[in-house]
Amino acid sequence: MLDYLQKIEEKGVEIVTDRHEVIALDKRRNDDRVGMRALQKQVADKTWITIGPILLKMSKRKAEDLLKKDQNQCDIEINKIRSNLKVKVNNLRDLEHNPPVPGLMLKPMSSSEMAAMNQILGKSL
Repeated sequence: MLDYLQKIEEKGVEIVTDRHEVIALDKRRNDDRVGMRALQKQVADKTWITIGPILLKMSKRKAEDLLKKDQNQCDIEINKIRSNLKVKVNNLRDLEHNPPVPGLMLKPMSSSEMAAMNQILGKSL
């Protein structure tokens, strides 16, 4: 019984940790967005940017590229964690002898599927 409860607790901790990581990555992505917006408003060609604890002066274009790359990396990591999170939640539900969450593994329709649905419903694009 103790092993069973320990497995459930470990899976729950993994889920909570992943959710906190998604929140932290989303905050970083939002900070990148704010930085890119500030750079777009800036007139000067050079700018100061912080990378971790380091303050660097670089060209505006390089700073924008750096922020875009970081934002894309955050998006990739968030999507990866979210997809793994669905599996972990279902595993936890299995351990608790509960049915899977309905609709958790749904995926959006592709554009061709959506076009076919609109055609069936008589809607034009």
